[in-house]
Amino acid sequence: MSNVPSLTLHKNAKIFVTGHRGMVGSALVRRLQAGGYTNIITRSRQELDLLSQTAVQQFLADEQPDYIFIAAAKVGGIHANNTYRADFIYQNLMIEANLIHGAHLAGVQRLMFLGSSCIYPRDCPQPIKEEYLLTGALECTNEPYAIAKIAGIKLCEAYNTQYGRQYVSVMPTNLYGPNDNYDLETSHVLPALLRKAHEAKLRGDKELVVWGTGTPRREFLYVDDLADACVFLMEQGYAGSLLNIGTGQDVTIRELAETIMDVVGFAGRIVFDSSKPDGTMQKVLDVSCLNAQNWEASTPLHKGLRITYEQFKA
Repeated sequence: MSNVPSLTLHKNAKIFVTGHRGMVGSALVRRLQAGGYTNIITRSRQELDLLSQTAVQQFLADEQPDYIFIAAAKVGGIHANNTYRADFIYQNLMIEANLIHGAHLAGVQRLMFLGSSCIYPRDCPQPIKEEYLLTGALECTNEPYAIAKIAGIKLCEAYNTQYGRQYVSVMPTNLYGPNDNYDLETSHVLPALLRKAHEAKLRGDKELVVWGTGTPRREFLYVDDLADACVFLMEQGYAGSLLNIGTGQDVTIRELAETIMDVVGFAGRIVFDSSKPDGTMQKVLDVSCLNAQNWEASTPLHKGLRITYEQFKA
């Protein structure tokens, strides 16, 4: 293991970013490279099967990274989560358990586990504070994924308590940005709307159909802001067990659709399909603990969407 004198991130440290081809992992690699970190390790799914305990433990023992960012996960929108429930709980449990335990066995002291805001109870007071974890029932449609992520948080806490590790869990709000998933069967609301608006414009449609009533409120964070927060926290040696990452501001689905139409240049009208589910009426994270660390998101929604749309077209 390389000689890192403290818990804060150093430019020559060996950093393993899992899931580097995904939206979050690729943003982390971009941010680390921009910050002058030169010893970044990545492995594709073909090169390292994170579902294999043996393969993960051997890899970590051989590579001896100083820091690990766990951005690898099986992810999807409401339809995918509800349809492939066994896949979502099994694969996410295996990925995080193999990596966290393997990191411990390899003597890795610093690790960051990326979760999701769906870990919080369905009927949470708003905005959602970290302390609300495990205080109520989860949203049924993504319960398997949420339970897997909660297990990852508790794994990190347990290794910190029993072995004195510094394994931090961060909970991002809804993310968007380059390398998002635009498959209409498995994507989240923002990339799905972006693709639908783009295709409606190309076809010359007069309307854009949006699921639900348009009244639920959601918070959206540009993925490069998330990456910046993660690296910032590692650089500062942040040692808390659970931290929300978001903007602390939300918009209605109608406002989101209107902003996307403006960015895409689609001049039709919105039609809401109220036969489709709205989901939770509001979900916004309390980011006061994050702000107390002197970090705030810096990319407004319209700007982030413009960058995302250009990358989507390319």
